Amino acid sequence: MTPQEAKYLRMTTEPVSKLVTSLAIPSMGSMVVSALYNIVDTFFVSQTGTQATAALGVVFTYMMIIQAFSFFFGQGSGNYISRALGARRTEQAAQIAATGFFSAMFFSSTLGLLGFLFMKPILSILGSTPTIMPYACSYFQWLLLGSPFISCTFVLNNQMRFQGNAAMALTGTMTGAIINMGLDPILIFGFDMGVAGAGLATAISQFISFNIMLSMCGKKGGLAIRWSNFHPTWLQYREIARGGLPSLGRQGTMSLTTLVLNNVAGIYGDAVIAAFSVVNRILMFVLSLLIGFGQGFQPVCGFNYGAKLYGRVRAAFKFCATATTLYSILIVVLGMIFAPDIVGLFQSDDVRVTTLGSRILRLQCLTYAFTGFAISTNMFLQNIGATWSALFTGISRQGLFLIPALYILHITLGLDGVMAAQPVSDICALFLSIPLWWKHYSKMDKLERKKT
Repeated sequence: MTPQEAKYLRMTTEPVSKLVTSLAIPSMGSMVVSALYNIVDTFFVSQTGTQATAALGVVFTYMMIIQAFSFFFGQGSGNYISRALGARRTEQAAQIAATGFFSAMFFSSTLGLLGFLFMKPILSILGSTPTIMPYACSYFQWLLLGSPFISCTFVLNNQMRFQGNAAMALTGTMTGAIINMGLDPILIFGFDMGVAGAGLATAISQFISFNIMLSMCGKKGGLAIRWSNFHPTWLQYREIARGGLPSLGRQGTMSLTTLVLNNVAGIYGDAVIAAFSVVNRILMFVLSLLIGFGQGFQPVCGFNYGAKLYGRVRAAFKFCATATTLYSILIVVLGMIFAPDIVGLFQSDDVRVTTLGSRILRLQCLTYAFTGFAISTNMFLQNIGATWSALFTGISRQGLFLIPALYILHITLGLDGVMAAQPVSDICALFLSIPLWWKHYSKMDKLERKKT
């Protein structure tokens, strides 16, 4: 039996709870490690002042844009790869893997070049104030230089996960994170580079992660990335768009929302931008575990949907949604109780940032219990090819509802309204996603009964 045949047998016969968990553990590790880049940078940079911390929040929008398009190419190609492998179309899977990888490299290189040419105007649009601008430029220049490697690392991570090789992806991201944590204090304080040192540490560590992960492609039954397989066609890009648009919509609206949030929060001062920056990075770290567990569900969903084993898809979703909801409830309890202590870890000298950050964190915890179900639903819709339903649910929480809520509540309630916008958006998004989820989930039961 070949490695690919053994993998197909495992993905379509092993109990779904065991299978999802085994794939989720390394995926969760990869996501946590990726989130550590932001957490570690925030921890060390916060020791240098409020403006430097706020600069991370401004540049974070660009990182989210890079991640949005990386997930578009990575998850778009990865979704097709899992279905193609489930249907035993290996050659097509290898070709679309190359298309996703090299397209992301070309796109991110172009984006990085434009960033160098128009650095200050871009940072102003992203929400930088004149006092934050010098710090933002120092950090931003290194991220622009590392853009192709950051993007392609995300793509490889996603493609390897969808092939069931999440443990291999974890090795690359873990190595990079350890290097980043080691370089941050050396460059920020030892070489007195300040916030620029954090940017350089991130660029170096992502470059190393990229090379490690690229060298692992093709091992353990995985698909190798080869230039000879890069023959892009409109059909391939249509499949990438079909699987990647929900991710692009979800991540893209998060980028747009962060941009809007920075501009609205900037009206109330640098300390408010810094407080939102700290809370957003804390919640991104918490969210990484949820997404990581959901990513363990994705290849199971894709493989079994491609193999027309609809009962296994439903069972896998039920397990994933239950586990992530229980985790979300735990985060709510911890966040409500320990908010000042958590925020205080990332702000040593500005009491206002800690006070505001604690209020923001507690308000967002009010509706965080719904997050597990929302993420599971979006990934379920995305992996069965329900593109528009997945796109709609993906953009609703961070774009369709949050952006209007920010402006409306800012005008009516001031700063309190800005801080309350996220929980309001969460409730609206929940009521939108339930009927879309039920439409496709119940359809799976009909398909299974029809097949048998």
